[in-house]
Amino acid sequence: MTISVGDKLPEADFLVVGDNGPEAVSASSLFAGRKVVVFGVPGAYTATCTKEHVPSFVKTADALAAKGVDEIVCISVNDPFVMASWGDSTGAKDAGIRMLADPASSFTEAVGLTFDAPAAGFFKRSQRYSMLVEDGVVSKLNIEPARACTISGGETILEQI
Repeated sequence: MTISVGDKLPEADFLVVGDNGPEAVSASSLFAGRKVVVFGVPGAYTATCTKEHVPSFVKTADALAAKGVDEIVCISVNDPFVMASWGDSTGAKDAGIRMLADPASSFTEAVGLTFDAPAAGFFKRSQRYSMLVEDGVVSKLNIEPARACTISGGETILEQI
């Protein structure tokens, strides 16, 4: 079942690259008592994700913070090393966006936002979406139709807050 506005996010562990290698970040520690913008992408270094989706959040990061957003996170079904490198190359890291890996697609599956595109080599990948999460509960949710980046960008979520 796909996550909806009003639903509490499930517990999951994401991975980031820390000083000593991969480190887990729990959903509960990430979202508890905080206002977090989350956006999910099908894959690091893919064309639309790199040229449109991530840059929309880099551009709106300061305005989102001015509206009380504590953090912006990007989630993708990739490994933490790829996510860290992609965060560097897109400017997301410099903009304060945390790049979270969901390597086994456990969070993405739990929120019902996976898809497969065998021709592209994508299995259990994340649909493109954005959401505002307040204290672990989804308050805004924008799920893209297939192969689009029209309603899940930083500008849309900024307008919704």
